[in-house]
Amino acid sequence: MILSLLIASAAVGITLLYASVLDHRDRRVPFRTWYPMLAVAFPAVLVFYAGLLLGGEMKMAVYFVALSLVFSAVFYAFGSLHLFGGADAWALIFLSVCIPAFPLEPIVGIPPLEFFPFSVLTNALILNLAAPLILFARNVANRDLAPFPYMFLGYPVDGEQIRDHYGFVMEEIEESADGTLTRRFLRIRDSLRRTVKGGERRMYTKDLREHPEKYRKELALYKQAGPVWISYAVPFIIPITAGFLTALFIGDLFYMIMRILIGA
Repeated sequence: MILSLLIASAAVGITLLYASVLDHRDRRVPFRTWYPMLAVAFPAVLVFYAGLLLGGEMKMAVYFVALSLVFSAVFYAFGSLHLFGGADAWALIFLSVCIPAFPLEPIVGIPPLEFFPFSVLTNALILNLAAPLILFARNVANRDLAPFPYMFLGYPVDGEQIRDHYGFVMEEIEESADGTLTRRFLRIRDSLRRTVKGGERRMYTKDLREHPEKYRKELALYKQAGPVWISYAVPFIIPITAGFLTALFIGDLFYMIMRILIGA
């Protein structure tokens, strides 16, 4: 059983590393990227479950299947609501299906939940927390000032070069009848509302890059505005990959932190 999960882990790990390169370079991961991984990992996880059943571990098998289904449904819903990118959601879904348990015991031990994908996700979230702090320090060093919390969430770019960057525009910029520009930061709750509702949505630099004719007016405004604040946009699949590797070899970072706090 351990060998089957190690085989699945090798397939998933290699694919995540490759997907991270694609997502960083092109900001998209074609769905066919997952096919070779599934061809190896899915049969391997079936062997894992067969081993549990043959070993009389029916409750454990049901436990892992149930958690895999619940987590997959949650990640699919998040992807549908655009709270995760498509590649991020599929990566977490396939991870939940293909590696439900820890393939080996990591340095800090196996956490009580024993569900490997949960540790990958919490590790990814913890590791991703460093990004806003780094971004804030960068903005302070460059004297790029904005109201809280925007200095933790984005950075200014030259409006004329905005299509060369990745993220969504954090400002609403309009031109009055006399040619004066008015601008304000998009409120966080408005940004979230536009993420999940149909119709009106945030302005992504990807849209500007792929449909310049459609957004000619917006591009002209951004060029006129000079520096325009956009969101920080490192693909979440990169922290997922980092979370996968740390969970595999080091363990659950949240579990490690809690053990340190309680002195265990």
